[in-house]
Amino acid sequence: MQLAKPYKIPESVLVVIHTPDLQVLLIERADHPGYWQSVTGSKDFIDEPAAETARREVLEETGFEADAPGAQLRDWELANVYEIYPHWRHRYAPGVTRNTEHVFGLCLPQPLPPRLAPREHLAWMWLPWHEAADRCFSPSNAEAILQLPRFAAGAS
Repeated sequence: MQLAKPYKIPESVLVVIHTPDLQVLLIERADHPGYWQSVTGSKDFIDEPAAETARREVLEETGFEADAPGAQLRDWELANVYEIYPHWRHRYAPGVTRNTEHVFGLCLPQPLPPRLAPREHLAWMWLPWHEAADRCFSPSNAEAILQLPRFAAGAS
């Protein structure tokens, strides 16, 4: 007998992976080809700190260690609350329609090739920040990338 998969927790992270010169990594969703995004993912358990979720998701989706020498993970202290797309609501408990997304930036010293999880992503590309924002299917992801110059300047 197969156990039912637990519902997703409606709290997630968005991690904009970038370089000091504001190149941004985008990855293409396997379940929706043509949908480009930054690293995203939900908490595994309700008390999981958002920074731990960010580290775990970056590792799972790209193979990058967020705490590696030269890498800098920063909590942008932004939270987006948005309506969950209807075609993804079945993943959440009945009646859950909104998600809270915590935004992080991960600065890498240079563009690196990620090791994608093939069940999750098909392809990757590094783009200048303004082009990356235009490519994102998610409005909150595009908005986060458009704020990158402000957050990257604050990191120095």
